[in-house]
Amino acid sequence: MAAATVRTAPYGTWTSPITAAEVAAAGTRVEWVGFVGEHVWWTELRPQEGGRSALVGRAPDGTVADLLGAGWSVRSRVIEYGGRPWLALGTDASAGFVFTHGGDQRVYRCVPGADPVPLSPEPELPAGFRYADFARVGEEVWCLRETLLDPAGTEVRRALVALPLDGRAAGDPGAVRVLGAGHHLMTGPKVSPDGRQVAWIGWNHPDMPWETTDLMCAPVRPDGTLGPARRIAGGPGVSVGQVEWAPDRPGVLYALSDPDGWWNLHEIGPEGDSRSLCPRAEEFGEPLWRIGARWFLPADDGRLFVVHGTSERRLAVLHPDGSLVDVPSPYTEWAQLATDGRRVAGTAAGPQLQSSVVLVDFGSLEDSYASEGPRLEKLRGAGPGHEASRNADWLPYGSHEVFRNEDGEDVHAFVHLPHNPGFTAPEGELPPFLVQAHGGPTTRSHLVVNREVAYFTSRGIGVVDVQYGGSTGFGRPYRERLRGNWGVVDVQDCAAVARGLVARGLADPERIGIRGGSAGGWTAAASLAAEPSLYRVAGIYYPLLDPEEWRDRGTHDFESRYLENLLGPWPQAAERYARVSPLRRADRVRAPFVIMQGLDDTVTPPVQAERFLERLGGAVPHAYLTFEGEQHGFRRAETVVACLHAELSVYGQVFGFEPPGVPRRELSA
Repeated sequence: MAAATVRTAPYGTWTSPITAAEVAAAGTRVEWVGFVGEHVWWTELRPQEGGRSALVGRAPDGTVADLLGAGWSVRSRVIEYGGRPWLALGTDASAGFVFTHGGDQRVYRCVPGADPVPLSPEPELPAGFRYADFARVGEEVWCLRETLLDPAGTEVRRALVALPLDGRAAGDPGAVRVLGAGHHLMTGPKVSPDGRQVAWIGWNHPDMPWETTDLMCAPVRPDGTLGPARRIAGGPGVSVGQVEWAPDRPGVLYALSDPDGWWNLHEIGPEGDSRSLCPRAEEFGEPLWRIGARWFLPADDGRLFVVHGTSERRLAVLHPDGSLVDVPSPYTEWAQLATDGRRVAGTAAGPQLQSSVVLVDFGSLEDSYASEGPRLEKLRGAGPGHEASRNADWLPYGSHEVFRNEDGEDVHAFVHLPHNPGFTAPEGELPPFLVQAHGGPTTRSHLVVNREVAYFTSRGIGVVDVQYGGSTGFGRPYRERLRGNWGVVDVQDCAAVARGLVARGLADPERIGIRGGSAGGWTAAASLAAEPSLYRVAGIYYPLLDPEEWRDRGTHDFESRYLENLLGPWPQAAERYARVSPLRRADRVRAPFVIMQGLDDTVTPPVQAERFLERLGGAVPHAYLTFEGEQHGFRRAETVVACLHAELSVYGQVFGFEPPGVPRRELSA
């Protein structure tokens, strides 16, 4: 309920019920949805439980319960960003399931009423194995396996393997069957309905999966081994991000691919012939940052359940004649799709709706679009941060706006103005604004309920979430604007949006800050050096700061050659690496900042931040927060709370206000 009276107070000093603890609780994330007969299961990342991922099930009677005890975390760390970590072993929940345990990355089998038992061997190497993206084939589970040859994850081998369900491989590594490899990086196996073929996606360094991938297919021999694999789609300059078999047409595959510059859906015949099913200047998927992600799935009757859009992803049904019919829904961001052939479930969110698991029931296939339309039901159970309406009156009303950069190109952004029903600012005061740069950088932000954004806007600080050149959602040409220009295009686009807000009379030009994590932390740090007269402060999370060291030995295998796309091949582009490096340009930084870093981060190790601070030599006021046990992307509630408190305190000191109820974080120089 909105506040009864409205007080006048300067921006930044407004009180808000959206606390840092609430933001952390709202960080509960639902993922990896699947059907198990009439049941729907999903994983749930819980910051309030130390960042563990619970496996949760919803029964037909509406009962929602955890499927494993508190000591188990269903999470795979393949390619560090993870992959699909569980698989039901049948359409009946009583058949049990397999999963990767986050603690040791071994695969376990669990049946109702019994403790999980291991299926994969104990690691024999210093770093061990990781598994994800499972498929059941007879009495085996086929999946992707990573073999880490060093603890930092910089030397890795990958292969498709088969684990026997009887558990004998737990004590005998020789019982694991290697099915095949061929590429340095791979997805898990997609087994055809008749069991005769297997498809997967592969790619090699220096490509990333949104640049060039190969769609591979191999026959399954009678003895369970794979025959010679052949490429049936993809190739240079084409990205295949997902593949599924047609359930009723032997040898036919559906693939998410971008030969025309947009991730559209294609049908691929047994001989490799391809046709686009619904050519549009829209994306029907996302970049493959996580192994086993699903943005489309075939129904039982020749239709496809899909997501599509540019700055959003709506759920739709793609019919065999190419017509696309949106599912009526208040949700504007759908992902993590699952289907039982007639129903579809997934994660869904909207501008005023927090991410939840939502089930769509189309009724009978013959009457899918009856006058009442498909039925939507929110399945996510009650718990901290699950209440979508909690403090809803304090959530901002974000809008998608388009700005122009200095080259006259469009720059998309989501603008969140300060909003609090209990406060207004003094007449004539303009609000401070934070420019937010998303991570990736080959990804995007979503215009949905974001309580981290609301934490600032409800206190009188505007936030603009910039979809700088390089972001996804707007076709390959838009995301390739960043090719060879990281640290330039992203920085210039963020500055163009900030200046655009000032020109529109929406932001105080003397109180502009910038924040971001990972690649967004790079952009924030690079922006401090490139735009010293624009930004007054920065909040920087687990940033990449030294591209030369990162390229040589500073990150994990998946992204180890990423910079060849973002900055250019080494050593030919060495001068460019040095020119945009935040570490090399530290002497240009004038604005105070706070850096927040996980000490177990293998993607952007803490040594990067430490060298950056050494280079500054105490010349700039700053704070440096480190967190034991945190990796790349914080998972623990207490970490999230500490970071938001530190950010807000530092912003207040720089922008000239004292945020009420927030402990002061002293800046040191």
